[in-house]
Amino acid sequence: MLVLSRHRDESIMIGDDVVITVVDIRGDKVRLGIEAPQSIPVHRQEVYEAIKRENQKASHIQPGETRSLDNRQ
Repeated sequence: MLVLSRHRDESIMIGDDVVITVVDIRGDKVRLGIEAPQSIPVHRQEVYEAIKRENQKASHIQPGETRSLDNRQ
C-alpha cells in the first residue's frame, strides 16, 4: 500500500484520468472529491462489497426461481 500525505485542496492522480482531492478535514474525518470518467465505477468499500455479494447471489439463481420476479404474472 502506498501511503501519501496531503493537505486540504491537494490532489493525487491515479493514471491519467482519476483525480482524488482532499476537500475537507474535520477531526478524524477526511472528505475526498473524486473525478473519474463515468466508465470507472467509484464506490465506498462497504457499498462495493454489498454489490459483489448481491451479484454473486444473483449468479446462483436457477432459471425457475426468477418467475416470482416477473411483475406481469
